[in-house]
Amino acid sequence: MDARFTDRYAAGRRLAQALQAYRGRRDLVVLALPRGGVPVAYEVAKALDATLDVLIVRKLGLPHHRELAMGAIASGGAVDLNHDVIDHAGVSRHDLDVVLAEESIELERREVRYRGTRAPAPIEGRTVIVVDDGLATGSTMRAALKALRSRSPAKLIVAVPVAPADAERRLSDVADEFVSVLCPAHFEAVGQFYADFGDTSDEEVQMLLREAHAAGTRL
Repeated sequence: MDARFTDRYAAGRRLAQALQAYRGRRDLVVLALPRGGVPVAYEVAKALDATLDVLIVRKLGLPHHRELAMGAIASGGAVDLNHDVIDHAGVSRHDLDVVLAEESIELERREVRYRGTRAPAPIEGRTVIVVDDGLATGSTMRAALKALRSRSPAKLIVAVPVAPADAERRLSDVADEFVSVLCPAHFEAVGQFYADFGDTSDEEVQMLLREAHAAGTRL
């Protein structure tokens, strides 16, 4: 295994070093894509003295191969579909609607569990850094950025520890800036660049958001 980061927290600290130009900006918001993006974003927000919040995004997996994304949905009703994957796999409209319904329910559950009664961080007119633990197809990130555009941010920045070499080009139409610590030419999966890539639990996400809130970030 080609491990470059010890874990997500270590990856977040390295990513924060690449984002130091934004440290201390009062209009800055760091948004994590749960669940794996939260430990990374926690370290970024702490290092940059920024607001931390979450943006809930759910991958739409193929009906018979859920690990392969055919799109994603995000808070605010944004949907991003990969029609090439859908057509190649022969996914019917009915099957697509079933997956959309299931993932919409899970998205709502996570909204309530992670944020509770706290309102989303204000986005309009602000500089927003969207953080995940890595990019593979980019479908999840695209859905997140499309959701955020409708909330009129001043600038949208994608920041990840690792992404394929062509990721910046593939997101150039939806992101104003792209930052990645590693952009390897030979990329198979995000997990290959972590020594510890275990699942991030709901409880860990809740703990980190509570700590960020207690430290004074404006959730």
